[in-house]
Amino acid sequence: MATQTRNDAPARTPDAAGTPSGRRFLPEVQGLRAVAVGLVLVYHLDHDLLPGGYVGVDVFFVISGFLITSLLLREARTEGRVSLGRFYIRRIRRILPAASVVLATTGLAAFWLLPEPRLDETAEELAASALYVENLFLADKSVDYLAAESAASPVQHFWSLAVEEQFYLLWPLLFAVWAALGARWFRLRVVGAAMGAVLAVSLVWSVVVTFADPAPAYFLPQARVWELAAGGVLALRAGSGPGEWPAGLRWCLGWAGLGAIGWAALSYSDQTPFPGVAAVVPVAGALAVIAAGENGGRWSSCGVLSSAPAVWGGGVSYALYLWHWPVVVFAPAVAAGGVQSPVGAAVAAAVSVVLAWVTKAAVEDPVQRWGRLRSGRGAGVFAVVAALVVVSVGGGLFWRHEWLRTVPFDPAVHVGPRALGTSEPAASLGAPVYPSPVAAGDDLPEVYRDDCQAAKDETTLAPCVYGPGDADTAVAVVGDSHATHWVPALRSIARERDWRVHVYTKASCGFTSARLELPGADRAYSECERYNRAVLDELTGDLRPDLVFTSSSALATKDGASSEARDRAGIAAGMIRLWEPLDEAGIDIVVIRDTPATRPRPSECVSRYPTEPERCGRARDEAFAAEDPQLIAARETEARVTVADLSDAFCTGGICPPVIGNVLVYRDSHHITATYSRLLAPDLESAAQQAIGDR
Repeated sequence: MATQTRNDAPARTPDAAGTPSGRRFLPEVQGLRAVAVGLVLVYHLDHDLLPGGYVGVDVFFVISGFLITSLLLREARTEGRVSLGRFYIRRIRRILPAASVVLATTGLAAFWLLPEPRLDETAEELAASALYVENLFLADKSVDYLAAESAASPVQHFWSLAVEEQFYLLWPLLFAVWAALGARWFRLRVVGAAMGAVLAVSLVWSVVVTFADPAPAYFLPQARVWELAAGGVLALRAGSGPGEWPAGLRWCLGWAGLGAIGWAALSYSDQTPFPGVAAVVPVAGALAVIAAGENGGRWSSCGVLSSAPAVWGGGVSYALYLWHWPVVVFAPAVAAGGVQSPVGAAVAAAVSVVLAWVTKAAVEDPVQRWGRLRSGRGAGVFAVVAALVVVSVGGGLFWRHEWLRTVPFDPAVHVGPRALGTSEPAASLGAPVYPSPVAAGDDLPEVYRDDCQAAKDETTLAPCVYGPGDADTAVAVVGDSHATHWVPALRSIARERDWRVHVYTKASCGFTSARLELPGADRAYSECERYNRAVLDELTGDLRPDLVFTSSSALATKDGASSEARDRAGIAAGMIRLWEPLDEAGIDIVVIRDTPATRPRPSECVSRYPTEPERCGRARDEAFAAEDPQLIAARETEARVTVADLSDAFCTGGICPPVIGNVLVYRDSHHITATYSRLLAPDLESAAQQAIGDR
């Protein structure tokens, strides 16, 4: 597809618009690519060395925006048109061959090297990466409360490529339309104004959304477009502007740019809200380095970046970016410790570089010379076939995952807490674990299926209600997800006692009037305060349940607390302030002590050691290391409170194992499976008997 200019457009002579000083090959930009990939590589190998090394991706965005805009601008000015078809053929030849090889190889390696519970998500991300929507997949997952502990997939780094390709769906259209408008509009300031508007809108959106919810903002194209557009704006004046500046000024500009990038890489961390305002520093640094152009001798930034090692590193930077992350993710399966040791990190880096060099020599360069991919038909067929191959590999992973899910529940075998006190409580009968480690993440309370646990941004009450409408006893469940995971047990009790159960739970929102900190956002969780006030009003208003069961995570933190002790005490005081009005309203309160925390992703460990699940356990004193504010509040309150402490149903002999009586206890490091919750119904009923009475 090509867009022609009008017949009255003046003839345009070839020029080198979009490249400094008329140069087509920019060695300093190639060297800057090496810097960018080096930052990302070191960051992924050792966060402590470069805690903000992820800014290398932002440098890549600026470089890509600059070079692609230079190419489009040159084509528009020299030929009077922009061929969209030719643009996308070039993108397919440049990006797809190496990416497809890495995706397919990574998918095949996942069969043998990844824990079985991760196969389904890896399959989904392979497909998302092949279709260049991985960033949207990760943005959606980042706001999924149930996916908070998901392990990194070996292809999640494809999110940045997805952002670029989404950008390139629209950016060339800007130039195609501009070229088609003809002589009246064929001026740099016209397209410059359009590009500036894109940059400004995206930057403002990025700042606002990063402040409000940084997790999805990191991956969304709306928050990243400005970085690519910034490189494009620089390309508009790169042909004449930088060359007119004094050499000394350009020398300083180049080093200042590298300094800004290095400062961000050293001073930022995973806690820095990003992109937003913070991304301005590495973006400005990359712009400065490119704008400086040729700026002096051997010890200028250009001289260093144009050196043979730097240019070589830039040449393999794309393949190195593709390979390094799968190597890091698979390393623990190949060698104990993975990249945690200096030797492991060095080996992983060397393997990544070798794979990158081989890929460039055997895949990237030959494909660039292959004539069949220079036509639209050839490139299109190649793109479809490549996507089908990768998706097929992902389909194989998904099929294996689904096959491993099929473990039937046998009440005679899967006895859960009834095995405590026996000689082999973890797997007393040697049967397959239920739920299967592969299915643990889906063994959820019905509250999630019924979509009535309030999300973090919700303050309106929309409770689940279970049980007969004419029940004599009304029960309410309040708190965060650690209250939610007791709902299966409470519903089992309710069916026996003919209760009606009302569930008021909210993600990360313990039942306290203290202002909590919103996890992952570094701000006060004001939505939790408003939600709890509304819950209290409803419970003491028309509902007036006979019983309130509450539980919450002992790991919650109070906003602005100066110490852990004050943190716990403040949350406990807030609990008392909510309990006492319930007590005054004649409502009995049952506080369920928080469950012990286990190791991260216990199902993966159990799948790795199916006959030795005790290897995946955690010492009891470590599992209960965080003092439960609920216990503090229960000791200090004057309200009538019954404490249900089921600690002994999780730990035996000083160890809290992830499997008890052939039942998987945990679905993640701090939530219990719905199956184990149901099997604990008799224990919970007994522990709460003082409050339950004859109801």
